[in-house]
This record gives sequence, structure tokens and C-alpha cells, in this order.
Amino acid sequence: MATGAGATHGFEAIVLAAGAGSRFGGGKLLAPWGKGVLLDGALAAAFAAPARSVTVVTGAEAERVEAAARRFAARIGASDRLKIVHAPQHAEGMGASLRTGVASLPSEAGGAFVFLGDMPRIPAGVLAPLAEAVAAGAPAAAPVFQGRRGNPVLLGATLFPDVLALQGDGGARAILQDLGERLALVEAPDAGVLFDVDLPSDLAS
Repeated sequence: MATGAGATHGFEAIVLAAGAGSRFGGGKLLAPWGKGVLLDGALAAAFAAPARSVTVVTGAEAERVEAAARRFAARIGASDRLKIVHAPQHAEGMGASLRTGVASLPSEAGGAFVFLGDMPRIPAGVLAPLAEAVAAGAPAAAPVFQGRRGNPVLLGATLFPDVLALQGDGGARAILQDLGERLALVEAPDAGVLFDVDLPSDLAS
């Protein structure tokens, strides 16, 4: 259940899981990871966030990804918080997936955590500080580790119109750059905010 700033300000979580994983050779989010699949890592972080719901955006391999998400949510007893939406234009890139996720949120949502399905090591300790920063008035917040900005980001609802206008594969990068010093940066406890899986060899990292 969402607690703290997330519950008070109506934050939601989105997990972008629509990519084909072509560099990986396909099937990336369903590759073995720990005791489950790679997607489980991102889902664990999303469900740990101070958010009311977790929306998984599917695209490539939609049925298998949805099934994996539902299995994970059931395993942790959080099926009631899980939502699934499909991005029909997912081949366009991350912008289409993020648009689809944000467009599906309740109209009163106060913001959205954006998790990437191939980032399985997000430290739970960074999530509440991100929520606190946006609850305090920042338009968005992002974690940093050793001077490098990482994920997930938390986008305040004032940025949703910009998200709904996104095109291409850049995700919210341009939106965050335009914020300049208004983007709240939160120090992360470890490099999990930077670690993603692109190639099969990354699974052994």
C-alpha cells in the first residue's frame, strides 16, 4: 500500500516494458534473473515506491510480459495495485510507451514514477526522497550517483502535457533537460540507479 508523500499526493508508478530488446537478441525482459525474470527487478522497485498503482506498459511480446507481471504481483500479494496497458505504437520508441502510460493514469494523479523494465537493481532507499522532493514543489526529481543522473525519475503532473507530446525514443530526457536547476536531484545509495541490461553478458554483472 502506498504511504507517505505518495499516498498524500496521488503518485503512481509506470514500468516501461514495451521494448523488443533487439540488441539483446529478443526476450530481454523475460530472461532469467535471480529466482525469476529480469522484469521482476523493475517490478519490485515499482511496488516498493510510494505510489498508489503500478502500470506496466507492454508492447513487444505483450502477452508474455503481461503474464510475467501478473505472476510477480500475485506472488507479492499486490495484484490489486497492478494495471496493464498496451502501447500500440511501441515500435516508435520509448516516447510512445511513456505517452501511453501517462495517458492511462487517473486524472487526479499528482505525478508518476517512471521505471525502466531492464533496470533491475533500483535501490528502494531512493524512492521516498524522490517523492518528498516533488511533494515539496519540484516539477520532477531524479536520482544521481557519483555525479551521473539515473533512474527512476518522478514526473510531477504539471509535466504530463509535455509527456503526452513526446515523440521518438528519447523518453523524458528532453523534458528533464529543459527543467535545468528546477529538476530536484537526489543522491542514490548505490549504482543501481545507473545499471541496465542491454546485452546477455550484462546479466552476469
